[in-house]
Amino acid sequence: MQDRQTFEYAIIRIVPKVEREEFFNVGVILFSKRKKFLDIKYHINLDKLKAFSCEIELDVLNDYLNAWKLICDGEASGGRIGKLELSDRFRWLTACRSTIIQSSKTHPGLSHDPEKTLEDIFKKYVL
Repeated sequence: MQDRQTFEYAIIRIVPKVEREEFFNVGVILFSKRKKFLDIKYHINLDKLKAFSCEIELDVLNDYLNAWKLICDGEASGGRIGKLELSDRFRWLTACRSTIIQSSKTHPGLSHDPEKTLEDIFKKYVL
């Protein structure tokens, strides 16, 4: 139990029509301060997207989520946000927003391996 570290995660959602408040899960973002880990995993199911809205282009959503990945990785191409501390990047990405791409509230947990935990949560809530 002692080698398990705390982590936080949020589910990433696509909300095609914000005014309708309907969404579907497309990814997970996971942060562990002690393991110095921040990563995102996502997949947009095209059939679900079309069922919710045929007006939104898949490429646009992928571009935005790729930008989130650059921020997680701390890449220079992640802009100013990508240069922030790990915890600040996580807080910025999981902040409440009323846009097409949103995240759930954050949830805590314990893990030996944040990368495996990210994969497990992704399989459970997205796929």
